[in-house]
Amino acid sequence: MNANFSSETAIVGIGATEFSKESGRTPMELAVEACEVALEDAGVAASDVDGIVTFSAEQNFEIEVARNLRIPSLSHFSMIPHGGGAACGTIGQAAAAIYSGSANYVLCYRAFNERSWHRFGSGVQDRHGGTEAFDVTFGWTSPFGLLTPASWVAMFATRYMHLSGATSEDFGRVAVTDRRFAATNPAAFFYERPITLEEHQESRWIVEPLHLLDCCQESDGGQAILVTSLERARDLPNPPAVIASAAQGSADDQQAMRSYYRDDITRIPEMKLCADQLWKNTGLSPSDIQVANIYDHFTPLFLPQLEEFGFCEKGEAKEFLRDGNIEMGGLLPTNTNGGQLGEAYIHGMNGIAEAVRQIRGTSVNQVENVENALVTAGTSVPTSALILSQDH
Repeated sequence: MNANFSSETAIVGIGATEFSKESGRTPMELAVEACEVALEDAGVAASDVDGIVTFSAEQNFEIEVARNLRIPSLSHFSMIPHGGGAACGTIGQAAAAIYSGSANYVLCYRAFNERSWHRFGSGVQDRHGGTEAFDVTFGWTSPFGLLTPASWVAMFATRYMHLSGATSEDFGRVAVTDRRFAATNPAAFFYERPITLEEHQESRWIVEPLHLLDCCQESDGGQAILVTSLERARDLPNPPAVIASAAQGSADDQQAMRSYYRDDITRIPEMKLCADQLWKNTGLSPSDIQVANIYDHFTPLFLPQLEEFGFCEKGEAKEFLRDGNIEMGGLLPTNTNGGQLGEAYIHGMNGIAEAVRQIRGTSVNQVENVENALVTAGTSVPTSALILSQDH
């Protein structure tokens, strides 16, 4: 992604609905409420918004959201594909639109009833029987029983364990840390409900080596984020979360959740591509990051992300976790909102919002002296990542 907008744009508003398992409202109501809260947070009128970027998977289309918000016109609108991999890409697209002059204020949002209306984790056994290219790709995996996201990830996890020596307990450390942070976050679905490593190990198998507590939530809710230029941001109520850089990545022989035909399926080369861009665009390194939100839809894919970004060497993420580095007081406190396992699964957008709070100094689990926060998006798909920084 073009680096020209680096440190020229900022996130100025964040807004969310409550996170639940049954919202009792339509996804459109959730999207509009999240956007309204983000605009109020920024002190910006809906009439000033002239851009919207969201996910291609989003069913609340921008023209409908704009109508409900009373946004008079849009000079930029776009969608990023590949599910959770789009999260940071929406912010990058918004920043690029602002830097180019295509828009002044851009809303990014994701809203759904993922639990009460449609359960994303239920599988594809009743779908993808056609001859379109996307449907055909499932012919390589579905006949062998690989029908759910958990089963797709289990293949990567099994190989990663074999080569790295990581164990189910190492995956559990991610879940335990997430739930510890969620327990002190009133907005989290699992507020005041931490878990122990023993409880993780005793939770039922979903697809070996994934326990129930290795799998993220299915959530109802919405999250919205408002982006503008850094110059405008400095006149608004909240400290700007400067978009130091945003990147997208799709690597060789990329498939959606099932890139099994690479030489090494324990790596995430598309995330490494994002990492390389972020470090190059900003001049930062892993030692310059004080807090992170690492995409945690399934705990096994959390570990190789740490390796791709250079926080540890290949195969050494297990030691990084065992040393407590992702906990408060560690080298890289991670998912301080509780992540997608503890707060909610809103396709990573709530992780970006938490990074904004860390930059502002308003997180309920605030890390001291945060200068730079890293956020990653969905893994095993074409993905994205970003770094937010203080305004100096």
